[in-house]
Amino acid sequence: MGKLFDKYAVVTGGAGFLGSHLCDRLIGEGAHVTAIDNLITGDMRNIAHLVGNDHFRFVKHDVTEYIFVDGPVDYILHFASPASPIDYLKLPIQTLKVGSLGTHKALGLAKNKNARFLLASTSEIYGDPLIHPQPETYWGNVNPVGLRGVYDEAKRFAEAMTMAYQRYHAVQTRIVRIFNTYGPRMRINDGRAIPAFISQALRGEDVTVFGSGKQTRSVCYVDDLIEGIFRLLLSDIGDPVNIGNQSEISMLDLAKEVIQLTGSNSKLVFKELPEDDPKVRQPETTRAKKLLDWEARVDRKDGLRNTIAYFRTAMGLQG
Repeated sequence: MGKLFDKYAVVTGGAGFLGSHLCDRLIGEGAHVTAIDNLITGDMRNIAHLVGNDHFRFVKHDVTEYIFVDGPVDYILHFASPASPIDYLKLPIQTLKVGSLGTHKALGLAKNKNARFLLASTSEIYGDPLIHPQPETYWGNVNPVGLRGVYDEAKRFAEAMTMAYQRYHAVQTRIVRIFNTYGPRMRINDGRAIPAFISQALRGEDVTVFGSGKQTRSVCYVDDLIEGIFRLLLSDIGDPVNIGNQSEISMLDLAKEVIQLTGSNSKLVFKELPEDDPKVRQPETTRAKKLLDWEARVDRKDGLRNTIAYFRTAMGLQG
């Protein structure tokens, strides 16, 4: 039997990229899962395979409104939010609302149900960092009035609200700071680097690199991330924990790697770097290794091959 046999979990944003993978893992561990999503950026195709499962139910709902869940709840995983620049630049107010009002409503449910609450935070709370790699003790370098501020500050507020509920209401809370993650179920038009590189390469289009391409990211395969989140959920760690791959790569090299793995003849083209785009991004993961016995294990090329295979199918390129 799984570690969560006969437990009840709620996943907000459960039809999204990460939320749907979390639903799979929780059900695999024996939990009964309620996925809540308003489908602004989520997709029912991500959870279609769970429909009809006795351990799964889906509720279409905006979590910035009062959240009602009948029956017991043991765990709440708050993953509802636009998460890519293309989304939160198009939906700035909704992004701020789900980080503030949505987090408040989800924490209220946790308090009411005496449930453990896990917040999906982000490496974006570090902004364009002046410390590299970024430890959990770093307070960040964020432009609150810039275009990206709607997402960065929504998540920073969400962390503050979560800690307030932990301290004032004694709610059991966990905070995961998620670094760049990729894998199957990302949207083709997601707007983030890996979906853009893969979809452009598979179509034989020019692959767009912003700036010089020397800016770096540390990309983590989704299976590794979900394992880290699951370990954090079951731990007794109340302070934020970075979960991400420590292997750093430039955007230019990542684009070249995708072109090579897809077998594409695409050419590289360069465009102006977006406002406040971080120049480096790499997690300091000592806490995760020490406290959770976790580290990323999936080789980047293996993860990219899996993701490319998913995109081929999603784009109708496999006969």
